[in-house]
Amino acid sequence: MRSPHHITTQPGTNINDFVASAFAASEAGFVASEEEEDEPWAPPNHRRRGRRRRKRFAGLPLALKAVVGVVVLAAFLTLADRWALLYAERRAADELKARMHLSAAPEVDIDGFPFLTQLADGRLKSVKVTVPDVAADRVTLATVTATAHDVRLNAPDGPTSVRGAGIPRLDGDVLLSFDDLNRELGASQVTFTGEGHDRVLARGTLPVAGHDLRLRADARIGRDGEHGIATQIGGMRLDIGDLATYRPGTRASEGLHLTRSSAARLAHETKKAKALFAVPAVVRRLGVPDSAVRAALRSDSELARVTGSPRFIHRAMRLNLIDLALEHPALLKRLGFDPSLLDALPRLTRPVLVDRLSLGFRLPTPHPGELRLRDVRVEKDGIRVRIEGSGLSVGSTPGAR
Repeated sequence: MRSPHHITTQPGTNINDFVASAFAASEAGFVASEEEEDEPWAPPNHRRRGRRRRKRFAGLPLALKAVVGVVVLAAFLTLADRWALLYAERRAADELKARMHLSAAPEVDIDGFPFLTQLADGRLKSVKVTVPDVAADRVTLATVTATAHDVRLNAPDGPTSVRGAGIPRLDGDVLLSFDDLNRELGASQVTFTGEGHDRVLARGTLPVAGHDLRLRADARIGRDGEHGIATQIGGMRLDIGDLATYRPGTRASEGLHLTRSSAARLAHETKKAKALFAVPAVVRRLGVPDSAVRAALRSDSELARVTGSPRFIHRAMRLNLIDLALEHPALLKRLGFDPSLLDALPRLTRPVLVDRLSLGFRLPTPHPGELRLRDVRVEKDGIRVRIEGSGLSVGSTPGAR
């Protein structure tokens, strides 16, 4: 193999000349290598690379450049539109909080895209507002959700100058939560639950004269005209253990009456049965013949036979003990009733209990415009009321002075 500095000799060349030539060639190679090592270092020139990149971009088709430009512009416009939307929603929420005296700002959601073109036109496609915990008479509306359609804005100088809005049409719903009703009306002792599409059950205890009486009531929920809901309370009763049941009212089936088990126990509770038979007015109400009463007072077995008959039990349950308490207070005490309880029960009239259990409320009357009920129904979590409105406004509307 030949070396890089191999020198070919010609015939007749002097050996001294050959050595001199070889030495010169080797020295020239060393000098060249040394000159390359001594050349100073210089940083890379990135401008040349940038120019090359610009040249490459310049080589792209014009249509592709236009597409890239449009995409970038659209991104900036979208960001600007979303910023304006969020700003307007926050301003609207703060305005509603101040006007409605709310503890927290409501949630405002403006529909439609783009927002800026709607704002320039002065109309919004729809605006949804969700307000939690709104006071309404004796109860709290857990959630009020309303959607305003075709909202006309009064914003002469852009989104920062919204002065009001006109609402030609509105729809939404209101929820009366059973959790809130239990807390506000039941004082943690009465619970409300849904039963069917228009019925609410009230179950719990009611303290009366130091006694916890079991309360049962049914409420029918319905519209009260176009602006309120009403409750018709029925089936109200207070159970005094298994001794008696109190139903407020003046009809024969209402008042204070012995339970079936309590009336049946008279057959085995001789002292209580004799106490009843010792009062002629009670005997007449029970319909027991005088001869049977005399025999029962002489013989315990005859007393048990009379008091244990189905006819006697039925008639004993029909006795209104409130009337007996007025005429013979000692008799009721012998039957096991607390005199203070007998004094407090007549004050629990039907209107008093209805007022405690009423779930009704009325919609506010806006000005201008109209707000009305469309439907009322009972759901698992509460009472839902659907509403609709027209001709409403917030703040100053376009054209208002």
